[in-house]
Amino acid sequence: MPQHTRWRSLIALALTATLTALGLVAASAAPAQAAVTPGTWYVITSAHSGLALDIKNASTAAGAELTQWNRTDATNQQFRFVDAGGGYYKIQVRHSNMVLDVYQKNAANGATIAQWTDVGGTNQQWSVTEHADGTYSFINRFSGKALDLWEWSTTPGSRISQYTYEGSNAQKWRLNQVGTGSQNTLANPIRSNGADPWIEYWDGYYYMSTTTWDSTVIMRRATTLAGLKTASDTVVWNDANVPSRCCSHWAPEFHRINGTWYLMYTSGNSQTNFDGQKLHVLRSTSATPMGPYEFMGTPLPNQWNIDGTYLEVNGGLYLMWSEWVGADQSIRIAAMSNPWTVTGAHATIARPSHSWETVGARVNEAPAVLQHDGRTFVTFSASSCNTPDYKLGLLELTGSNPLAASSWTKKSTPVFQQGNGVYGPGHNGFFTSPDGTEHWLVYHGNTSASQGCGNTRQTRVQEFTFNADGTPNFGTPIASGVQFPAPSGE
Repeated sequence: MPQHTRWRSLIALALTATLTALGLVAASAAPAQAAVTPGTWYVITSAHSGLALDIKNASTAAGAELTQWNRTDATNQQFRFVDAGGGYYKIQVRHSNMVLDVYQKNAANGATIAQWTDVGGTNQQWSVTEHADGTYSFINRFSGKALDLWEWSTTPGSRISQYTYEGSNAQKWRLNQVGTGSQNTLANPIRSNGADPWIEYWDGYYYMSTTTWDSTVIMRRATTLAGLKTASDTVVWNDANVPSRCCSHWAPEFHRINGTWYLMYTSGNSQTNFDGQKLHVLRSTSATPMGPYEFMGTPLPNQWNIDGTYLEVNGGLYLMWSEWVGADQSIRIAAMSNPWTVTGAHATIARPSHSWETVGARVNEAPAVLQHDGRTFVTFSASSCNTPDYKLGLLELTGSNPLAASSWTKKSTPVFQQGNGVYGPGHNGFFTSPDGTEHWLVYHGNTSASQGCGNTRQTRVQEFTFNADGTPNFGTPIASGVQFPAPSGE
């Protein structure tokens, strides 16, 4: 037999013998009773790994697998017990309304546990046993086997299966009550016609700006993330009377640098010809991102450049942007003496080099900086935004000199791409929850594969975590309309 099966079997035999000697093995098939409250939502965490039961990628599809993940309290990690009679319960998933199911009625050890439409099958019914240490075990009515953390894994994303009951910590779970529906939740999208979004949380408010396509930069604010959906837009800048930057305003970003808010955007001299697009920088004369603003300068006045952002590292300030280098739209960088003035040479640090970066066009654009635990990452958007394959790639600063291409390492695979009915997810930013404990992603996406670079793109948000190796894990786009918890601290 395979080694892992032999190992598990030996443990099972030893535990069974011990439990039998202690008189703890049930003499009949009658389910044990436990103190669960039907209708109450729980996050269920493993007694072994501490990670939470999680429907993979927050999928709403029948057959989506049950895994373990870092606890987020998202609705794909919330479950309630529904009385099925005879001492058994159905375990319902909050985000999909489906129930946990031994997939395809497979009675074997290691069988997949998934969500499925409630059909009343015995493979969807579970007994609940409460242990003296406050943990619980769940035994499936059809197979007689326990919900089990496969191979005792402690890795986020590992599968949950069924296995002969052993009474081990791999089969013990903790119930963490998360309330009965009063928790603050929201759902995507946050804004329609919301391309190139940027969000920051500052001094009690979320601030958001998106592409306008015209002569203006707009911003809205709200005390909750959900409140941004209905907040009013305020025009914080208007270039209508300045021919060189009058038109086609794109990709506004606002950053607090040395205690002052700066807003950088892309615009040009035409609504139809984008050859004149360049970055421009404004400075707030107030203490908030709402301005009012004053114009400071055009950092790169002699070349086409879009999608600017700032990098602060090792005491230096750098401008990052996207520009054509030969046939490649590439990520470039230069040092700055202040937030509107570039000094020294310009360097190219990323060009489209993988097949997933060249769908429809050879594109690397929209860099966004993410710094965590002393490491500096930069996401970027790859392939043409006219395709559903627009997606996020990842760079990491692995050398000491940000101006050297050799100091940057590009991940060979994309880190965020289409899924769950969201197409072309990209042009992102990052923000933190009000209490600073959570990391959130903001991005735009389409709801159809045939939509492209226009005003069909919606602003969307979701929390993300970090892998065991310290790299960000953005998961898969959350489907439209799926409720998930609002940021911590709201």
